Amino acid sequence: MSTFIGNLIGFAIIVWALRKWVVPLVAKMMKTQQEAIRESLEESKSASEKLANADQDHAKALEEAKADSTRITEEARNDSVRIAEQLREQAAAEADRVRALGDQQVNLLQQQTIRELRQNLGAESVEKAGEIVRNYVADPAAQSATVDRFLDELDAMSPSPAVFDAGASLNLRASSREALAEVVKKFEQTTEGLDADALRTLADELASVAKVLLDQSIVLKHLADPADDAEPRTKMANKLFGGKVGAPTLELVNTAVAQRWSVEANLVDAIEHVARLALLVGADRAGEGEQVEDQLFRFGRVLDEEPRLTALLSDETTPADRRVALLGKVLGDAVGTANATTSALLTQTVELLRGDRADSAIADLAELAVARRGEIVAHVTAAAELSDAQRTRLTEVLGRIYSHPVAVQLSIDPALLGGLQVAVGDEVIDGAISSRLAAARAGLPD
Repeated sequence: MSTFIGNLIGFAIIVWALRKWVVPLVAKMMKTQQEAIRESLEESKSASEKLANADQDHAKALEEAKADSTRITEEARNDSVRIAEQLREQAAAEADRVRALGDQQVNLLQQQTIRELRQNLGAESVEKAGEIVRNYVADPAAQSATVDRFLDELDAMSPSPAVFDAGASLNLRASSREALAEVVKKFEQTTEGLDADALRTLADELASVAKVLLDQSIVLKHLADPADDAEPRTKMANKLFGGKVGAPTLELVNTAVAQRWSVEANLVDAIEHVARLALLVGADRAGEGEQVEDQLFRFGRVLDEEPRLTALLSDETTPADRRVALLGKVLGDAVGTANATTSALLTQTVELLRGDRADSAIADLAELAVARRGEIVAHVTAAAELSDAQRTRLTEVLGRIYSHPVAVQLSIDPALLGGLQVAVGDEVIDGAISSRLAAARAGLPD
């Protein structure tokens, strides 16, 4: 019994304990579970609603996607048509450009081919023409005929507008030109009755005076002083040269120092000028004027062909006596038996060089030899010697063209083939056959 009671009490305690602690906990757990189930049910309901909404959204999205797909497909189709059209237009433009470039290239190649053909044919034609011309002018009569044809052309020319001062041999300013004219005028008065020997002496003495002035720059400075009063200058000249030179020389020197010169060096130029005139007038009075002119021009051509000789004669670092000695050695070979006046003129020119080239100074001397007689010089180059009739006709025709007496200086150059080249002052009349062939060759296309 006690066991039963004890068990009962024990059961009662367990029941109480269960109710006290376990039941509320289980109830709580059940409540919690119920709440969780309820929430799950609510969430399930919400999920079902969301699923239904998602199905609707999906269906709507499918409809929109189909619409977008249709629209995009249409746009793509339109774009493809537009792009295809653009590509066709670009292809057509590119084809036109390529075609134009091709046409241009074809034209260029055609022009180049034509130019090359013309050049080759032209070169061959000119070469053939040159060969024909050379064969033709190998006959002296045919070559002479080319000169006659050129003279016919020359005869048909109008007078030249060129103006030549036949008496000018120095490049002077106005005041020096006037002073030189006075000195030349005095020279003509002083030398009127002098013979060739006296003129030779006058020329030597004037050249000596020029050398003194070149060596003594102080003396030159005082004698060329542009002061208005010329008396001190003439007194100084008389003191320096009186008794050392003849009366005609002293008279000319006094006239020269009494003038006003643009620059001091022009006083020496004037004295050298009248010294040259003295020799040239003396040659004329001795009947040797034309011979002197010819020898001067012949020696000038030698200097043109021998630049080394020109350089040696022009080298002022070499003493004048050595240059004069060289001149003497080559003069005989250059012009044969040189006239004494020619030798004196060339010697004087070489001794008095002052910064000029020998060939230029001697060319001026040769021009003076002609110009003092009122003539102008025509430098003529021919392939062969001219006949007397051709020389005469050439002189007459050039005299008409330039309204001046003309002295012809002839040079021979077989390379001209035929015709003539004429140089008068700065004017050149080129009628050489070689020049015409060269012009034809130069006119060929590049």
